[in-house]
Amino acid sequence: MRVAFYAPLKPPDSDRPSGDRTMARLLVRALGQAGHTVELAARLRSRDAAGIPDRQRRIAGVGRRLADRYVRSVRSGRRPAPDLWFTYHLYYKAPDWVGPAVADALDIPYVVAEASVAGKRAGGPWDSSHRAVLAALARADLVIGFNSRDAVAVEPTLGAEGRYERLRPFLELPTEPADTAAREGLAQHLALPIDQPWLLAVGMMRPGAKTASYRVLARALDALSDRPWRLIVVGDGPAKAQVMAAFEPFGDRIRMIGTVEAARMNEIYTAVDLMVWPAVQEAYGMALLEAQAAGLPVVAGDVGGVPDIVRGGRTGILAPEGDTSAFALAVAALLDDPARRHAMGQAARRTVLAEHTLDGASIALDRWLRAAVGRRGDGRR
Repeated sequence: MRVAFYAPLKPPDSDRPSGDRTMARLLVRALGQAGHTVELAARLRSRDAAGIPDRQRRIAGVGRRLADRYVRSVRSGRRPAPDLWFTYHLYYKAPDWVGPAVADALDIPYVVAEASVAGKRAGGPWDSSHRAVLAALARADLVIGFNSRDAVAVEPTLGAEGRYERLRPFLELPTEPADTAAREGLAQHLALPIDQPWLLAVGMMRPGAKTASYRVLARALDALSDRPWRLIVVGDGPAKAQVMAAFEPFGDRIRMIGTVEAARMNEIYTAVDLMVWPAVQEAYGMALLEAQAAGLPVVAGDVGGVPDIVRGGRTGILAPEGDTSAFALAVAALLDDPARRHAMGQAARRTVLAEHTLDGASIALDRWLRAAVGRRGDGRR
């Protein structure tokens, strides 16, 4: 089948790394592995972070024009007709102003992967975007959910024939973990004591939830100053100064190494001892999944879809969102128990290999998409 793919928050060919971009690329790869031809149908970034109604109206206008242009190009034969439209990541700050109109005009299935509904945005500054999300979900033939906690709000918005399927976030895994010599190399490169526990935090440095996560982490580590540890921070962004200020009191215990290429991240995951991320307002956190794939245990916030990828008590420890004391206690428990850290890391890799693979996602996506096309072909939504 030919799939028209669109990611309104960030296109998969964006030059800005993020978990969202990673998942968009993985979806394209999974669809391609299943034998489908995937075209990037639009690059419009519909995100309005500030809640400015005029901006949302302008973006909606651009979206309508892009939809009209796309449909005309298909009908004229300049563009191959897609068998379905596939939108990744739909929420009130980044609605889909293009896909539903195209799907209606061409009478093809409209599919959404990862959607959330924020009812509290109704009537507020994001009201038009919120209503656009509801309209898109009502039109959807299929919604694929990565975050089990989103299902409660999303499923009731679907049309009578709309289907909801759950898919765990997934990865294209390296065949084996990185070489154990990675720790020695990183110790030399970053001047780290090889005999002390190394913690790792990975996150974009932008205002809002990401900065809040870094601040929770800094406060938690302050309560652990009596223990030996070092923290490596991977990330960059416009809030870097605020993040640096939060960790400044720890002096040379902190190594901020900026953005790291994906190819090198597996070496870092393998070299360190524990992934720590408070995950304030996190959807699920691709870095948490990548860390576990490399055999790294995790301490994270119990929020959103994080429990879908971190099995509390088995592959890591989950602390209530934003609870600094609980987070510190969880980190302390694993700092003090290397054997437990190792067991959780082994369990983490086994779990990812069993439940979060590209191969498994490709098979499931293929089955669901073919069923959606079949239902519409039979004259049913």
